[in-house]
Amino acid sequence: MSAAQSFAPQSVPRRRWLIACLLGFGVLVNFFDRVNLTVAHDALHATFGISTVTYGYLLSAYIWTYAACQIPVGVLLDRFGVKKVGRLGAFIWSMGSFAGAAAPSLAFLFPARFLLGIGEAPTFPANAKAIGYWFPKSERSLATAIFDAAAKFANAIGVPIVGVLLIHFGWRWSFAATGCASFTYFLLYYFFYRNPSEDRGLTDVERRYIIEGGAQPEGTTSSGAGAPLSYLLWQKKVVGLSLGFAAYNYTFYLLLTWMPSYLSMALHIDLLHSVLYTSVPWLIATVTDLAIGGLLVDSLLQRGFTGVRRFVLIAGMCFGVGIFGVASAHTPRTAVFWISFSLAGLAAAAPVAWSIPSLIAPRESVGRIGGIMNFWSQVAAITAPILTGYFVALTHSFRGAFVVAAAFLVIGIAAYAFLLGRIETIPEP
Repeated sequence: MSAAQSFAPQSVPRRRWLIACLLGFGVLVNFFDRVNLTVAHDALHATFGISTVTYGYLLSAYIWTYAACQIPVGVLLDRFGVKKVGRLGAFIWSMGSFAGAAAPSLAFLFPARFLLGIGEAPTFPANAKAIGYWFPKSERSLATAIFDAAAKFANAIGVPIVGVLLIHFGWRWSFAATGCASFTYFLLYYFFYRNPSEDRGLTDVERRYIIEGGAQPEGTTSSGAGAPLSYLLWQKKVVGLSLGFAAYNYTFYLLLTWMPSYLSMALHIDLLHSVLYTSVPWLIATVTDLAIGGLLVDSLLQRGFTGVRRFVLIAGMCFGVGIFGVASAHTPRTAVFWISFSLAGLAAAAPVAWSIPSLIAPRESVGRIGGIMNFWSQVAAITAPILTGYFVALTHSFRGAFVVAAAFLVIGIAAYAFLLGRIETIPEP
């Protein structure tokens, strides 16, 4: 008998949703730490005489360590557990923000950003693993959407908030403020996050509801057991999931890093209107992330539509190909329409993708699969802004950048359709 048959969900306590909101707050703060540098170019130039080229390297500094740590972090999560690795990561990334605020020179600011990337590396794989522990399969999409949507919402509100702090108090205080927010999250996580088996606030009724709904079994593999990386890396489903999510993240980071510059350079929008136009697609993405990738998917799953995850993944990526429309846009409204169209679809698919590691992983291998998936997505994140820069420098146009993003999304659609296939557990090695 399923959890839906055994329980009326409205009668079950809702402590699991507090955990989802805690993880969502962590992602919100996580992205505030990432965007604080994007508004500090002029201030850093005044302080350190930083060039545009050096600033570009500084922007990407945290991604290099973030990407490099993904697979090792996945192994550590499966070996030592979500609670320990999550606590250590949150503490390290808050120290990275404080170190950036205190940096006396670029020689210290670069290591601070490297430290930030190391500390933030466990966030998404750990969250995916925690959601697998805390939620039945029929609620996992909305739970994942809560923390995934926070990444979109942070992009919409983070730049103006950090910008106001910088204008009124200086860049060091804006970095220190995000450090305080990060340390606050570390304290909240330290005192409130527990796995279900350890959480004293979790009632027996809710625990049964979670377990009977297909939650991932808890446990750590102190012996290093669990599916080996060499086995998982070549699994068809893992390859398909990783390639599809990398295609999503390429477009995500293209827009995250270049959208304001595109609006300014190609469409000649002033700074104030650029901020306003930039916020619109991210706000729309936040709504579709929660409403479609979360609420609608879970609602349909509870009604027996078992293929809805795969459908939303592929349909969302098809909407994402709308980024091709930006290549021929000549007005701000047309550009923002196609960007919003693309991001709306991609945002709906993203939480579904993040729910899949806990659905396909062999026992105690969720962290590994999440790490593999996020490693390749971060390779795409590094590539997108760099390749876009070359396109703009060589052609004086963003057209090629958007065409490449659309082509990569088509490859991602094929990966989801033919490699990932049915969403079911990979056999134990």
